[in-house]
Amino acid sequence: MKKIYLDYVATTPVDKEVLKAVLPYFSEKFGNAMSIHSFGQDALEAIDKARQQAADFLNCSPSEIVFTSGATESNNLAIKGVAMSYGAKFNFKVNGKPHIITTPFEHHCVLDVCKTLEKEGKIELSYLPVYKDGIVKIEDIKKLIKKNTILISVMYVNNEIGTLQPIAEIGKIVKKVNAERKESEFPLLFHTDGTQGINYFDSDVEKLGVDLLSFSGHKIYSPKGIGILYIRKNSPIKRIQDGGDQEFKMRAGTHNVSGIVGIGKAIEILKKNKSKDTKKIKSLRDCLISKVLKEIPNSHLNGSLEKRSPNNANFRFDGVEGEGLVLSLDMEGVAASTSSACSSGALEPSHVLLAIGLQPEQAHGSLRLSLSKYTTKKEIDEAVKILKKTVKHLRQISGSVLKEFE
Repeated sequence: MKKIYLDYVATTPVDKEVLKAVLPYFSEKFGNAMSIHSFGQDALEAIDKARQQAADFLNCSPSEIVFTSGATESNNLAIKGVAMSYGAKFNFKVNGKPHIITTPFEHHCVLDVCKTLEKEGKIELSYLPVYKDGIVKIEDIKKLIKKNTILISVMYVNNEIGTLQPIAEIGKIVKKVNAERKESEFPLLFHTDGTQGINYFDSDVEKLGVDLLSFSGHKIYSPKGIGILYIRKNSPIKRIQDGGDQEFKMRAGTHNVSGIVGIGKAIEILKKNKSKDTKKIKSLRDCLISKVLKEIPNSHLNGSLEKRSPNNANFRFDGVEGEGLVLSLDMEGVAASTSSACSSGALEPSHVLLAIGLQPEQAHGSLRLSLSKYTTKKEIDEAVKILKKTVKHLRQISGSVLKEFE
């Protein structure tokens, strides 16, 4: 049985060109980039090249690129680092706690950081309303900004339902607020978790108006365990872990040279093929959505169809439990998911789907299918065929069980 992988939002395979680029850094080019001898300098040269590749892609200076272990660390550094910077400069009793704005359907590595800081009494926290289409509104952001608001964190593309947020519009609001603030006041910073967005949408940080942008390598065909945080020059942010002076003294720890080389190469490939790959993937996704909604009764698309990532299709099926559906599909050779891979061990319904107004039973009946540059039309057709059969079977079982209790 040939397996069909439709969970590329969770992770992607390493591109063959990326693998070829990283292999030498596991063996003959194994030096520590902080060493001054030739082995170390070879490693440092490779890191500098990757940093330039990332800077060219984001339209920023190489000195604004900080390599991390992934988006989770990048998000922690962005949010905690800004909050710590405020605490170091201002007296809470005089100036009040710093205020952070985010959304209730962020990835847990953003939500949990904010909740922890709030619980520890270090910040005030406000959540933007999220609507049925899965998109925040600019008007709501304007209403929530206060004098002590220091950070807005809104993800570029939602990792579960794939909805695209108005990042550039938010960036304009932040710029306007800062123009009205005094030099003595703490600036309002704008952070976006760009993990699911940079593959398909504009990643120019100047056009987006972001001060902080984070993402992971393993979502763009690079190895796991490597990520990036873009930090705009002169942004008030403190390091959150102590140790060496790596990464402009922002991220202590020995460089993951092979991972850094990998993410640099993956970014180079992404920049070259972005337009072509996006067009192909969107066409397949549209085909998938159309076939599912047409061929499977009582099926629904979660989130906006128009303002959506080209690779994401999130459905709910009446009368079907999502976890059972994922397991049944896996037995038939189709890999899918119900929500974020980081939350797959939880029994609670998706916080993302609840945030857009779904009932718990509806959220439990949802399925995420995500595509990549490797996905084919044949795989889509076969996956829909299997999905159609599986949903029908599960509904029959569910109906039989219910009859027994009548």
